[in-house]
Amino acid sequence: MSRPACLDRRALLTLLMGTMGSISATMLSGCEERQHFNALNITGATYAQGFDLLDQHGQRRTLADFRGKAVLVFFGYTQCPDICPTTLNEMVEIKRLLGPDGVRLQTVFISVDPERDTQALLKNYIDAFDPSFVALRGTAEETAAVAKAFKVVYRKAPGKTPSSYTVDHTAAFFVFDPQGHIRLYVRPGLRPADLVSDLQQLLPAAPPS
Repeated sequence: MSRPACLDRRALLTLLMGTMGSISATMLSGCEERQHFNALNITGATYAQGFDLLDQHGQRRTLADFRGKAVLVFFGYTQCPDICPTTLNEMVEIKRLLGPDGVRLQTVFISVDPERDTQALLKNYIDAFDPSFVALRGTAEETAAVAKAFKVVYRKAPGKTPSSYTVDHTAAFFVFDPQGHIRLYVRPGLRPADLVSDLQQLLPAAPPS
C-alpha cells in the first residue's frame, strides 16, 4: 500500500512542477542571488526596521519617505576623526559607480552625538559630501531608541575637556531595498565596487524610456 501512495506524491509533485515551474524558477533564482551578495545578507531580520527623526532641514523623516530607492543607513557623528568621513566618502563613490542608477540610492546618516550635532552643523557636514544625503538627529532618548532598534552600540570616550570627547560606535552600515526591507549589513573594508554589485541586484530594472 505504501508504493501507490509514493507514486501519488510523485505525480502531485510532477503536476506542481509543471504548472508552477516559472514560479519555482524565480524562487530558486532569488535564493541564488542572495547567496552571491558580497555584504552580509540579513534579509528577514526582525531588527533595523526603520527610523523617525528630524533631518538637517528640520523635517521629520521615516524610511517610508525613500520608498523606491535603495537606502544606506549609517550611524556616526560630525566630529568623528576617521571612520565616518571615510565611510561617507565611500558612499559618494558608490553612488558615482552606480552611474544613472545613483539617483535611486539614498544615503541616511544618523547622529549618535545629538549633544553636539545641531541641525545646522549636520547640514554643513553632510552637504560637504553630497547635498542629496540626509542627516538625522533626535533627542538623547530618541537616539538611544533608534540605535537599540538597529542593534547599534555607541558610548562616549572622555577627552581632555568635557566637550572634546569622542564617541565609539558601530562602524558597519545597513542596506534597505526599494521596498523598505532590510537586506544587507556592510562591515568596514568592503570595496565600494563590491557593494555596487550587491545594489545592482536589489535595484529593479529601470523602466523603458
